[in-house]
Amino acid sequence: MGVSAGKFNKFTFFKLPAAWWTGVRVKSISDQKCVVTVKYGWRNQNPFKSMFWAVQGMAAELSTGAMVIDRIQQSGKKISMLVANNKANFSKKATGRITFTCEDGHLIQEAIDKTVATGEGQAFWMKSVGVNEEGVVVSTFHFEWTIKLKQ
Repeated sequence: MGVSAGKFNKFTFFKLPAAWWTGVRVKSISDQKCVVTVKYGWRNQNPFKSMFWAVQGMAAELSTGAMVIDRIQQSGKKISMLVANNKANFSKKATGRITFTCEDGHLIQEAIDKTVATGEGQAFWMKSVGVNEEGVVVSTFHFEWTIKLKQ
């Protein structure tokens, strides 16, 4: 584990300012799991008195991508990463504090090992589930991450 939640939040301020200004924050990160929260408010609202879907997407994507970034850094290899596809489902209005959790960290190392061994790019899907303060699922996101060795 090479990075802390605090370091990632500093990273978002400088490299992902839209996420930072809308309140997206990493709460915890490990090799297997990442938790990101965002609180509904004026900066991230939609006209329907709930959180704008794109803000939920930023938080969900960060819960997956933070682990990918960390594992790539741990590998010591020059590897690029990109979201190739995503799918989302919205099941309830997002109000209050929404917590996005991804527990798919186990998928990353295998993909890195394969791309380093073969030189071929790899793709893998990761899921992030957003729940409100009552524990009710408000949205579920799936991201297809692609990685490849940089030339």
